[in-house]
Parts: sequence; C-alpha cells; structure tokens
Amino acid sequence: MYSIVFKTNLLQPDLILSGTIVELNPQVFQDNQIKGLILDVDETLVSYQNHTVSADLQQWIAEVRQMVPIWLVSNNISEGRIGNIARSLELPYISGARKPSRRKLRQAAREMDLPVERVAMIGDRLFTDVLAGNRLGMFTILVSPMSSLTSLSHNFSIHNLEAWLSQLLGVSLAATQHNSNKINP
Repeated sequence: MYSIVFKTNLLQPDLILSGTIVELNPQVFQDNQIKGLILDVDETLVSYQNHTVSADLQQWIAEVRQMVPIWLVSNNISEGRIGNIARSLELPYISGARKPSRRKLRQAAREMDLPVERVAMIGDRLFTDVLAGNRLGMFTILVSPMSSLTSLSHNFSIHNLEAWLSQLLGVSLAATQHNSNKINP
C-alpha cells in the first residue's frame, strides 16, 4: 500500500527540468513508480508557433510509451490543433481542460485505469499544470517552455511572471534531480 503526503505548497513541482521534455530521462518514471503520464501540449510539446511535432519528440514519445501509457490534456480549445498533434503522436487527448481544474486529469487517469498517485503531470506552467496535478496528488514535473529556447515571446513573459509570483509564495524553481516527497512505498 502507498501513503500520500500532500504538499503544503500546491505550486511546488516534484521535479523541475531546466530543459524541454525530450531531455527528461524516462528512468525518472521507474524511480518514482510512475505508471502513466499526462502531458500538456502547448509550450510543453510544441511551441505556439509550431503545428507539428519534432523528430526528437516523436522519438521520446516512442521510447516512453513502451514503459507507460500517455495522454495529452490541454487547456487549448482548438480541437484541430490539439487533435492534429495528438494524431501525429498516436496519443489519446482531451482539449479544453480548464486546468487547474482537476476533472480532465482525473478522467485521463481513469482512462488509463490508474490511481492518480501513480500518474505524472508534465507541463510548462505552474498555475495550471503543476497546480492541477498537485491538487490531485500526482507527481508533477515542470519543464522549460519551448518558446524560451527560441524567442522572447508573450508566453515566455507569462512564465517570467509566474516564476516571480511563485518565488513570492515560497516555491523553489531550481532544477532538481528527484524531489519525490509524495509517494512513499
């Protein structure tokens, strides 16, 4: 049986990656007993400017899907955009999720037939992806937004504002190797 220790700061991710999702070593999932993944789409998998996924992302998804089931859950309401990205990766998806609402994350975990404690939420936003995942007791991973690597876009400014606000709230955003304080076997 597993016990869950809920965080006092719902904005604190379990793992912070200073790079993009393709730099995330899949061994992290085994080390933290993660049995399923929920991935954000915009700025986590592709930048807002792109409509197609990179070869690196396709390769990463192919490797990870051999280990765990993967769902895409996006706040974006564009069925065309999210659906096309999901189809290109051959992954199930939910658009218009309204994160930090937990409902669509819970739905994806249920579709994977997994308890939320064994699912990781991976995204680029503290106040949507991390907050929603933490509210459910998921393992949360914050990745750098795709746009931060290519330009200083409007979205990157939102990330800077989130980082500033999170520091005021006592959240540490230093990149970490593992910081699993939720799941204790």
